[in-house]
Amino acid sequence: MSATPDTSPAYPSTGTAAPSAAPGTTRRTVLRRAAAAGLLVTPAAGLLGACATGGDGGNTEQATGEKTAQNPLGVKEDAELEVVIFNGGYGDKYATDVHEKLYQQAFPKAKITHQSTQAVSTVLQPRFASGNPPEFVNNSGEKFLDFGALVNDGQLQDLTEMWDAPSVDDPNKKVRDTVIPGVVEQGMFNTPDGQRKPYVLYYVSTVYGIWYSGKLFKENGWTAPTTWEQFTALCEQIKSKGITPFGYAGANAAYYMWNVILSQAAKVGGPEILRNIDNLEPDAWKADAVIQAARAWAEIGKNFSDKSFEGLKHTDVQLRQNQYKLAFYPSGDWLENEQKKDTPPGFEYQIMPMPSLTAADKMPHGAIRAAAGEGYFVSAKSKNPRGGMEYMRQMLSKAGARGFTETVGAATVVPAGSEGYQFPPGVASSQAALKAAGQNVFNMMFDNWYKELDTEARTATNELMFGRASAEQWAERIQKRADAIKNDSSIAKFTR
Repeated sequence: MSATPDTSPAYPSTGTAAPSAAPGTTRRTVLRRAAAAGLLVTPAAGLLGACATGGDGGNTEQATGEKTAQNPLGVKEDAELEVVIFNGGYGDKYATDVHEKLYQQAFPKAKITHQSTQAVSTVLQPRFASGNPPEFVNNSGEKFLDFGALVNDGQLQDLTEMWDAPSVDDPNKKVRDTVIPGVVEQGMFNTPDGQRKPYVLYYVSTVYGIWYSGKLFKENGWTAPTTWEQFTALCEQIKSKGITPFGYAGANAAYYMWNVILSQAAKVGGPEILRNIDNLEPDAWKADAVIQAARAWAEIGKNFSDKSFEGLKHTDVQLRQNQYKLAFYPSGDWLENEQKKDTPPGFEYQIMPMPSLTAADKMPHGAIRAAAGEGYFVSAKSKNPRGGMEYMRQMLSKAGARGFTETVGAATVVPAGSEGYQFPPGVASSQAALKAAGQNVFNMMFDNWYKELDTEARTATNELMFGRASAEQWAERIQKRADAIKNDSSIAKFTR
């Protein structure tokens, strides 16, 4: 997620590097590659005590109804449903105006309670601890709950029944057959007893890159660079115009910047660079490709950014770009929707992949990070988990997916939901970049698996980009934290 990090965008919890693809790539096949083959969890003892259930073991009675063709999950028609949505880059209007209305139409006697928050864990940890969780949660943002720990504590509903239920639009087609292949697997975790089950729905197509204004570039005769030499030369031209060439917000969005560095490293050394980092391999952060990328971007920070950005939040820096005071800004494609109130007419968001750093890069210029993002789950120990699964089934209908897309301007994992839809310039640009990437799609997972490592990477990245640490010191600091996590038996380990 979004998606994101911080209090802004979706903070996508996403999959693995992409397998190869056939010619004639479509959005469906690209996202199929971008989706994860699955997550493997090695449970460890003593996981997240703050998320464990209270002494009463949670709710003992749960609402159930009669299963029918119209109600395949057996939802109790008048059972209350509580929905908690992360209010970030996608807002929560898609829930209140689309998904909740669809659920209400199906179950008019049900009362829906809606809550939005930018601090999911702060709001919900006490409720999981006391055994009174909400039915449905959009778990995203900087303060998201640890998925693996929730699974290990038995807090997440097994979604197998939902995926195997008939779809809303076609009773002869299962819900799992209406989404891009790989989506179900992406949300699968190993349980403490060794079974592998789907617990999380990743709903949004998310593409990451560096953003610029098409209008600004056209007016100045600039073109998006494909090589590092072109990039630095263009930064010089931009700087001479009195515009800050590149920047990100250090106060709460350093995630955006380590994403740039690691994406660059993946292009230099191949996607296995990211896999090694995710898997906590020895010295993964010290790999030559990672150091090269960190060193190159530190120079951009030194020569072409603004030191005052370290104290700014993401929306402050994003506003600078909307005011044509900043040229390049790194983010995911939730950015356009997040900034729509402040974006001037004709601004025309456009995305570009990281410029190729060397002629020997293992991945081509067009390689890009993309995956299904925004994690949603149903609480197993809530009062109405069947209602939570039905809410998810409604999300995955054509109307649910289309409504989301029309509300926020982003594609979902339901291809039928965006057929024929005219995306705004930024998302149209990111979808085109995704298609052009072909098989060269990669992703990373460590930030969603190990929140401590994400926090350390953010802090170290500010040190690097604002001139207080070398690339080697940056890597050493983060590697030290990765090693500590690996050696801590109380932390669940993940591999891909």
